[in-house]
Amino acid sequence: MGGLVERLRAGLPEGAVAVDPDVTAAYARDMAGFCAVGEPAVLVFPETVEQVRFVLRTATELRVPVVPQGARTGLSGGANAVDGCILLSLTRMNRILRLDPVDRIAVVQPGVVNAELSRAAEALGLSYPPDPSSWESCTIGGNIGTGAGGLCCVKYGVTSEYVLGLEVVLADGQLLRTGRSTAKGVAGYDLTRLLVGSEGTLGVVVEAVLALRPAPGPQLVLAAEFDSVDAAGHAVCEVMSAGHAPSLMELMDATTVRAVNAMARMGLPESTRALLLVAFDGSDRRERLAEVAALCTAAGATAVVPAEDRAESELLLQARRLSLPALERLGTTMIDDVAVPRSSLAAMLNGVAEIADRYRLTIGVVSHAGDGNTHPVVIFDAKDEEQAARARSSFDEIMALGLELGGTVTGEHGIGLLKREWLARELGPVGLELQRRIKAAFDPLGILNPGKVL
Repeated sequence: MGGLVERLRAGLPEGAVAVDPDVTAAYARDMAGFCAVGEPAVLVFPETVEQVRFVLRTATELRVPVVPQGARTGLSGGANAVDGCILLSLTRMNRILRLDPVDRIAVVQPGVVNAELSRAAEALGLSYPPDPSSWESCTIGGNIGTGAGGLCCVKYGVTSEYVLGLEVVLADGQLLRTGRSTAKGVAGYDLTRLLVGSEGTLGVVVEAVLALRPAPGPQLVLAAEFDSVDAAGHAVCEVMSAGHAPSLMELMDATTVRAVNAMARMGLPESTRALLLVAFDGSDRRERLAEVAALCTAAGATAVVPAEDRAESELLLQARRLSLPALERLGTTMIDDVAVPRSSLAAMLNGVAEIADRYRLTIGVVSHAGDGNTHPVVIFDAKDEEQAARARSSFDEIMALGLELGGTVTGEHGIGLLKREWLARELGPVGLELQRRIKAAFDPLGILNPGKVL
């Protein structure tokens, strides 16, 4: 690969090409477990669109695979290196190019961190709603690549609903512009939506036009405790069927509640089998919260604790934010991402509990209950090969359960390496073949993030 490195160094700035094995190894994987990691040939840090185009042209000429990367906070192995590849890190393309309060759009490079965009929009009285849990470190390019979600999806939707247009470098270095900067536009096939969630397998996003929204008011939150998952699931259905549009609706199972208690001593009752958090951010938030409190009580809540102000709301939300750190203290974690219809939420959680018992494992579940997106967290000892094997098998059974309940194997984390087999089961042979044809049309040599997704 000496010729590859020399060609890249000739066309990129000093310091933009790294071959030190310790450096390339540090960039070789994302945060997913149970995923293969190859040995990259080189790591590059382009700073301009033209530099990305140069890298892709070089890769095409030399038939070298390219793995695009952002902050590598993903949980599916989508940013993992393959042998002999160019790791294409876009973290230095991190400028907000334009914020327009009239057209309510942001034009950004892919390396912009989600939280930085959110704060910049907030300064203009606007918001960028998608808020993955890793929003303080994950990048917009990575969010687009995986179709990321977040806590606010129940009201505000996921990343795909905010991407209006893209600039994308194709495998051969051509620059493709898709979508629009206007509020409306339906010209041609919707390539923008096709590219969102494609995990770098169709092209490399180098610029994005994103929709902004008026900044919402502060949230008020209530916490409702239930002595059964079925009662909590019933409450979720009652809230949604009553026409409410909460800005947040999160559910924590008993395992997660106990873990948070052990970590932060929050005083949550150990008898709680499910903790439901519901928030509203509109001008009528107090009235809505009172109505939801009544619905939760009627559904069987053993206690309902509404916040009086923003500070109390933050205290209640702290339990949810601590869920994953608390579970991680119990061992190595493997985070699933299965979304089911809201009406099947209780069945999903009960099924996960049965899987945990059968495999003799601890599995905690946190869920974006308002949209049915569950995150079962399998906890195991990575040094125990037999236990690790059980963990992987339980993970697969959880995905199978999600499909049986009419769901999908990923609501927001993507497919990557981790779920390729399960994507094939979900799509079926006709859907899978059509997606492979689309891949071939964009990337006929198969050099873009090979082995991922399909």
